Amino acid sequence: MGAGGDGRPVRDSFLKKTFSIDKITNLSGVKDDLIVLRNIWFSKAKGDDHAARLETFYGPQAHAYDNFRTNFLWGRKPMLAACAARVAGRSNMIWVDLGGGTGENVDMMSKYISLDKFKAIYVVDLCHSLCEVAKKKAKAKGWKNVHVIEGDACRFQPPEGAATLVTFSYSLSMIPPFHNAIDNAISMLAPDGFLGVTDFFVSSKYDLPMRQMSWFRRFFWRSVFDVDTIDLGPERRAYLEHKLERVWEINSQGSIPYVPYLRAPYYVWIGQNHQTGHAAHENKVDRPALFPPTFLYTQSWEDPEPDMKVMDINENDTVLTLTSGGCNALNLLLHGAGEVVSVDCNPAQTALLELKAVAIQQLGFEDTWQLFGEGVHPHIEDMFEKKLSPFLSQTSNNFWSKRLWYFKDGLYYQGGMGKLCWVLQCLFTFLGLGKALKRIVNAPTLEEQKRLWNANFLVNFIKHGPAILVWLFCKFISLVFCNRVVLWFGGGVPGKQYALIKNDGIPIEQYVARTLDGVAEHSHLRKSNYFYYNCLTGKFLRDNCPSYLREANFNKLKAGIIDRLTVATGTFLDELKARKYSKVILMDHVDWLDVEQARVVAQTLSEQVVPGGIVIWRSAAMTPPYAEQIKQAGFDVRCISRADQGYQDRVNMYSSFYVAKRKTKND
Repeated sequence: MGAGGDGRPVRDSFLKKTFSIDKITNLSGVKDDLIVLRNIWFSKAKGDDHAARLETFYGPQAHAYDNFRTNFLWGRKPMLAACAARVAGRSNMIWVDLGGGTGENVDMMSKYISLDKFKAIYVVDLCHSLCEVAKKKAKAKGWKNVHVIEGDACRFQPPEGAATLVTFSYSLSMIPPFHNAIDNAISMLAPDGFLGVTDFFVSSKYDLPMRQMSWFRRFFWRSVFDVDTIDLGPERRAYLEHKLERVWEINSQGSIPYVPYLRAPYYVWIGQNHQTGHAAHENKVDRPALFPPTFLYTQSWEDPEPDMKVMDINENDTVLTLTSGGCNALNLLLHGAGEVVSVDCNPAQTALLELKAVAIQQLGFEDTWQLFGEGVHPHIEDMFEKKLSPFLSQTSNNFWSKRLWYFKDGLYYQGGMGKLCWVLQCLFTFLGLGKALKRIVNAPTLEEQKRLWNANFLVNFIKHGPAILVWLFCKFISLVFCNRVVLWFGGGVPGKQYALIKNDGIPIEQYVARTLDGVAEHSHLRKSNYFYYNCLTGKFLRDNCPSYLREANFNKLKAGIIDRLTVATGTFLDELKARKYSKVILMDHVDWLDVEQARVVAQTLSEQVVPGGIVIWRSAAMTPPYAEQIKQAGFDVRCISRADQGYQDRVNMYSSFYVAKRKTKND
C-alpha cells in the first residue's frame, strides 16, 4: 500500500490526478479551474469565422489555460520527448508549433532539449488571447528565439523556408480544414524533419488493433468533445498516414480534472517524409491465459555456448528463436547472424527484450550496464521518459511505464523466476545458510566451490544422512517448492513438461538435485556461470555476464548489428510460417505441446527450414517423443547430450539436447 502501510500515498496520488487536490488547497487555483470548467461545460463557441469562435471560447480562460491543462493534456510530454529524442544532436533547427496556444509546449520542450539548439521557434495560433499569453511568457522567460505568430496554421510558412520539427499539440482536432493544415505542415517539413501530433481521438469502426474502441466509446467521446467544437474523428490520423510515414505511435488514456473514473483517450503520433515505406503496424496481443502479468524469465535460461558449437552461425543465416529473457537472441547477432527473429507469446518477454534493444541503441554502456548488469538504476524515471520511452512500441511502453520500480527494487528479483529466486534466498537465510551460500557463490576456484558445496551441512545431510529423514525432507521440499503451481509461475515448467519428467521415472526433487549438484561440481559460479550467479545474487559481474553486457560486444551491437533483430509477440508457429529460415532454436517449446501440436510443428519445420538448415532443442525428457516426428519430417536427428551421461552445460537443467539437420536432395 506504500509508505506507512495505510494506503495514503496511493489515495493522494489518485486524488491529485483526478481532482487536482493540490489546487483544492489553493483558492485562486480553484477559482481559475472553475473559470475553465465554466467555459468548457457551459459556454458555446460563437462567431462568423474560426478565429472568432476560438476567441469566444478561449478568451475568458486564457490566463488559466496552462494550469488546468497540465492535468488533462497527457500526450504533450511523451510527444515532445519523442520529438526531442529524434532530433537530438542537431543544431540551428527550426520548430513550428501549429496551434501552439500559450507557448507552454516551448517551456515543456526545454526539459528535453536545450532551446538554444533551435535557430527559431514559431508558436502559431489564431486565438488573440492565447497569443498574448504566449508573448508575455516568452518575454518573462527571456526566449529570444521564440516568435509568437497570430496567424492561420493552414497558411503560415517559416521565413527560413523549411522546418526541422512541426507539431500539433491538441490543436489538429480544432482545425476544421484539417487537410489544409496537414498539407501546409508537410510543405514546410524538411526532408529529414519530423511531424509530431498529439490529440484526443476515437477510432474508426474498423481500425488498427492498438487503436480500436467499442461503438459506445466512439459515440460517447466524440459527442462529449463535439460540444466544444472539437472533432475527434479518425480521419485526421488517417490523412496523416496517407501523406507521411509513421515512425512511432502510442494510444492511451488519461484522467480528467474533477471528473472521477472517466479517462479520455489520446494518441501521440510521429511521422516523417517517406523513407523506406510505412512502418509495420503493431498488433494488439493479449497476455496468454494463466500467465502472470509480467515476464517469467529475466534472463535466457539456456546456455548459448553449446548452441554455437553445433549451429555454425554466419551472415547468411536467418534465425528464429524463442525470446525468453532475450540474452541469447542478442548473442546470435554477436555471432554474425544476418537476421534474428525473436518471438514469444508473452508480451512481457517481448517488452524486456525490446527495452534491452532500445537501451543498446539509445544509451551509453554504463547506463545499460546499470539497467541489466546491476539490475538497478537511480535515474530510471528521467531516463525512461527522455531516452527509452520515445522508441518503445505501445505495448512495451504500457508495460514498463507501470513497472519502473523494477529498477529500484532490482530487476532480477522480478517476474516469476525472479520472485522464486528471492524466496529461496530468504529461505536460505532463515535456515542459517546465507553466509555459506555467499562463500560458495564467491569461491575463487572451482575446487574451493566444490569443497564448500559438499561441506555444507544441508548438502551433506542429503547425500549422507539417514535415508528415512532424507526421504521426508525431500518430500517436504517437493511439496512446498516443486509443486505444479510453483514450477509453472516460478520456473515456467508447464504441466506437459512436468509429465515428461515423471515419465522418465525421476522424482521432481531428484531432478532438481541432479541439476544443482552438477552445476556446483562442474561449473565455477564466480568465474563463468552467470546464470546461477545472477539467481543467487540478483546481479551480474562485468567478467561474468551475458555476451551483450560486455562493453566490446555492446559497442558492436550499437554500431548497427542490433538493427538485424526483429522482436515479435505471437505464437512460435505463426512466426515459423512467416518466412524461410536456415537456423531454428526451439528451446524447450515443443515440450509444452501435445502430440498433434508437435506433429504440426514438425511438418512446418520441414516446409520452412531450408535444405541443410539446422534445428536445435532441449527437453526435460531423456528421449522426447517428438524427436521421431521431426525425423520423419525430413531431418537427420541426433542427441548431443543427455543428463544420464553426466553434466551437460552451465544451466544443466534439461535432460537432453538435440540437433536436427534438414536433409538435402543428396542425402
